[in-house]
Amino acid sequence: MKPMNESHLAILRRHMVEMVAIHADLASDEIGRALLDEQVMAAMRKVPRHLFVPAPLAPYAYQDTPLPIGFDKTISQPFIVALMTDLLSPQPSEKVLEVGTGLGYQTAILAELAGQVRSIEIVEEFAGVARELLQQLGYADIEIREGDGSRGWREHAPFDKILVSAAADKVPAALLEQLKPGGRLVMPVGPEEMQHLTVIEKGANGQTGVRELLPVRFGRLETIT
Repeated sequence: MKPMNESHLAILRRHMVEMVAIHADLASDEIGRALLDEQVMAAMRKVPRHLFVPAPLAPYAYQDTPLPIGFDKTISQPFIVALMTDLLSPQPSEKVLEVGTGLGYQTAILAELAGQVRSIEIVEEFAGVARELLQQLGYADIEIREGDGSRGWREHAPFDKILVSAAADKVPAALLEQLKPGGRLVMPVGPEEMQHLTVIEKGANGQTGVRELLPVRFGRLETIT
């Protein structure tokens, strides 16, 4: 059987987004609404997820499921990528910090919506692949560095929005410090066996409000001691 071409993959990508929409509707009680932002869905329809997974897994890239990418890591389920992006609500005028680049799929989705994206990845091999791929796809306003994402990126702080694609028992203090007043942080929070997707809003006075949504299970946020 011959391999799928770009036309086939584009159809599968549209179907993937339709499945994301169904999943959002089914989870509407937990997330507070039945529809995700159309700009987020448009970004999901545009970004070629099959390029951000190992080549043998490309035929499965548009299933609504996480996939292994090496080093005991996965690329997140498309519904979760879309939901976290929707909750973050990145805007064209904003600077976003992503913790956990992986191979760069969520990074690309963010770059479709935000003004600037800074991303930190602890696995050096992932950072190199993501950097090259995102450059090839024409994303100019992305900067990636290797390191401990729990420490944030002080040189570029403060950030309007922060997205963390790995779980921790609590939000790292450095990330809260580097979030602008009026800013928002989205990450899975909780123990290894079960976390909740959590939205943290930082008020103008520096106080934070926390909103827990649906249960999720992410890999742990790795740190360097």
